[in-house]
Amino acid sequence: MAYGVHVFTALGAALGFLALEAALSGHIVACFGWLGVALFVDAADGPMARRLNVTETASRYDGATLDLVVDFITYVFVPAAILLRPEIMPQPYGLVAGLIITIGSALYFADTKMKTEDWWFLGFPAVWNVVVFYIVVFLPPAWLALTIVVALAAMMFLPVVFVHPVRVRRWRPMTMIVLLVWSIAALSAIVIERLSPAFWTKAILLAGAVYFLGLGFLRDKPESE
Repeated sequence: MAYGVHVFTALGAALGFLALEAALSGHIVACFGWLGVALFVDAADGPMARRLNVTETASRYDGATLDLVVDFITYVFVPAAILLRPEIMPQPYGLVAGLIITIGSALYFADTKMKTEDWWFLGFPAVWNVVVFYIVVFLPPAWLALTIVVALAAMMFLPVVFVHPVRVRRWRPMTMIVLLVWSIAALSAIVIERLSPAFWTKAILLAGAVYFLGLGFLRDKPESE
């Protein structure tokens, strides 16, 4: 069962490949559908791994390394590829944004100080799947989308913190409620509204972004274990 958790994690890479195929074919709704399933896998494999103690019971494979490989595919590489679609970001804006995302994220994923002692992300956590989702939903001008990408890429290397929704204890009940509501809105935007969401869906997505971005400003010191 412990080795099965590693296989479950590796499934995320296959989901990323399916998302990439959909993006290259211009099926952006399907692409985000696959990325959504990959996000579920990423959220579920951690608790499963800790419950089965895979570091001891399935030690041949390094779960942390495997997780980083899969995350780079689904959080970075595929979202960057989506920006090559001319209907989302005209060229050369999309290409430049994709290069910034992939180079910056490769460095960030190798950062040994990616997380603080109390499980906050140090620097923007390279969740480009979410950023590109917002770009697709709100379709800002290309110059503004590129500016957002540049600003967030820079924040990967600045001493700012971002909440880990599951691992950070402070405000966890409220954070999980916000995450649930945001997830429902995102699911509706993809499955029901086909990436052309109504006003209230967009309002919920914006409110969620403000909440998660704003929590970092409220963290004043590491919380005790």
